[in-house]
Amino acid sequence: MPAALEWRAARVVATRDLTPDIREIEIAPEGGFAPAAAGAHLKIAVLAGDRPDTRSYSVVETTNRGYRIAVKRLKESRGGSAYMGSLQSGARLEIVGPHNHFGLLPGRSEYLLIAGGIGITPLYAHARALALTPANFRVLYGVHTRADLALAEPLAAAVGDRLSLFVSSEGRRIDLAAEFAKLAPDGEAYVCGPIPMLEAAKRAWRDAGRAMDQLRFETFGASGAWPTTAFRMKIPRLNRDIFVPAGKSMLQALEDAGIAMIFDCRKGECGLCALPILEVDGVVDHRDVFFSEEEKAQNAKLCTCVSRVYGRSITLDTADR
Repeated sequence: MPAALEWRAARVVATRDLTPDIREIEIAPEGGFAPAAAGAHLKIAVLAGDRPDTRSYSVVETTNRGYRIAVKRLKESRGGSAYMGSLQSGARLEIVGPHNHFGLLPGRSEYLLIAGGIGITPLYAHARALALTPANFRVLYGVHTRADLALAEPLAAAVGDRLSLFVSSEGRRIDLAAEFAKLAPDGEAYVCGPIPMLEAAKRAWRDAGRAMDQLRFETFGASGAWPTTAFRMKIPRLNRDIFVPAGKSMLQALEDAGIAMIFDCRKGECGLCALPILEVDGVVDHRDVFFSEEEKAQNAKLCTCVSRVYGRSITLDTADR
């Protein structure tokens, strides 16, 4: 674990299934706790397979015992969501936080909250916080099927008709361009969902001529455009040829090979782990939100924490000398 993080002990005090693949987990920190601001997250030590790792989960709600989070078990999980889904009441954990990089900025004339799937978790807290103020806001919640609607009932109870549900299997999808057109000129949008949704939101926001600093977003996962398969990673400068299995990120494979890397978020947001691409035998599947669409099309760099190759191999340079 990074030495700068202040880890502390906690335990699971309750769990329940919100949907067939989303579990709510209530975590009680030892030694007391402070309420989490809307949009805050906990960093939790997990086992990804047999490897110690960390994951960040939004705090859905502060309770009288601690914090509630909601975790979706991802089909192509590297192990974190499977580990969290296996936890039962009484399980011991190590946590950091809550910390907040996705907080509400006060004083906006209007707020538009857009959630895709499990991306509802930070926006649920945002909506409930806004409902306690005179703020003008709307919540758009999109899912594939009604069975995926975690937290919809308590959210509707809290915000009423300011919540709109979009179920794609029933032919209802969020029209981002139309929704942005309804937003006040100085309004602010908060988006959390899968990578394609975030990219579409950024395109629609830019096409609308809106200031990019009024669009705020957070990722919950790094779904790709191509299947997750194994490939090889070559680094001529270090004379290394590293195998990257389907269940491991490039960053993890580099760390396991003893190559020092700089990183922070592990979600494709900060760009610290990006490395230059020299050659690729296959297709680079950019799964980050750090690089723009134009930068991704250039294939000059990729974020090793989430992006992959669909093909045989990729050749990289590295800052490790």
